[in-house]
Amino acid sequence: MRESDLKPPSSNRISRPISRSGAGFTWIEGLIIISIIAILAVILLPALMHVKSKHERIGCVPTLKQVGLAFRLWSWDHGGRMPMRTSSTNGGVMELIEAGYVKPAFVVISNELTTPKLLWCPEDKQRQIATNFSTVLASANISFFIGLDADETKPQMFLTGDDNLLVNGQPVKPGVVSLATNAPVSWSTARHNQQGNIALADGSVHTLSSSKLRESLSWGGTNVIRLAFP
Repeated sequence: MRESDLKPPSSNRISRPISRSGAGFTWIEGLIIISIIAILAVILLPALMHVKSKHERIGCVPTLKQVGLAFRLWSWDHGGRMPMRTSSTNGGVMELIEAGYVKPAFVVISNELTTPKLLWCPEDKQRQIATNFSTVLASANISFFIGLDADETKPQMFLTGDDNLLVNGQPVKPGVVSLATNAPVSWSTARHNQQGNIALADGSVHTLSSSKLRESLSWGGTNVIRLAFP
């Protein structure tokens, strides 16, 4: 056998260096990915913010339920009358609330509330949580109005709720405001994506749009409702 017969047959293929271009992204591919991420962020961010706002709005509902329950517990110990309809000589705050002072109405039910944190809405960027009822609580820590005429005998009257109301497009000022059932009220854009929460004297809490808010002014069966704003 010849020596040449022991050699493997030669190949006609030409050896080429292995390309590594597929081992990573090209700069064009990177730009495409970044562009896609940016587009998705623009599309999804408003939806995520809406979900966040809705979550915080829903989170205010149990808070207002607790505030409403505190008022009702107090009333059950005082002949069924709310502190806003009970004179100061009988432990209430009727004179103070009618003069436009909101804080005393919440202080008088502090034992039932247990914490002033319940008086602050998480979407209220103009106010802060108070650390106690006695020395710190002020209008700057209260996000809710109080209904002066709420009573066990008037279960559909406004008891409390978000205070970011507009009348004729103007923010409601601190103090007592009387609203007719046809008053042009609406929610401001400050909270809850132009919606708001209202607690009634029967303990229920309702999330309302501006149009539903206007309808709700007649729920109590009176021509005028009086609200005190912090």
